[in-house]
Amino acid sequence: MTDWQAPDTTQASLRGLCPRCGAPTLFAGAVRFSGQCSNCQLDFAQFNVGDGPAAFLIMIVGGLITMGAIMLELSVSPPIWVHILLWVPLTIILVIGLLRLAKGALLILEYRNRAREGRLVG
Repeated sequence: MTDWQAPDTTQASLRGLCPRCGAPTLFAGAVRFSGQCSNCQLDFAQFNVGDGPAAFLIMIVGGLITMGAIMLELSVSPPIWVHILLWVPLTIILVIGLLRLAKGALLILEYRNRAREGRLVG
C-alpha cells in the first residue's frame, strides 16, 4: 500500500496499520509501538511521538470530566463518593482508551508529513 492508497489516519491508528505498507504492525502492545514493521521494515523508533498525545488527552478529557462533574453537582448534588466512583474510573478509561488512537495518529501524521528533527542549514 503506497501513501496515496493509505487509509485515513483515524482508521490506520485504530487498527494499528503501518503508515508505509498498511500492515497491522504499528503496535506491539495496547499502547506500545513495535520497533519496526515486520512487513516493510519501517523503523518506528525514528518517530518522536513523546508525551504529546497523553498531555493532549489529559487536558481534553480533564476538561470534559470537569464540566460533567460541575453539571452533575449543580443539578443533582450527589455525595462526594458518587463523584469519585463515577469520574475517576471514567477519566482513566477515556485517557487509556484514547491513548492508542492519539499515539498512532501522531506517528502516522509524522510519517506522512515527513516531520523530522530541526536542523540548521550550515
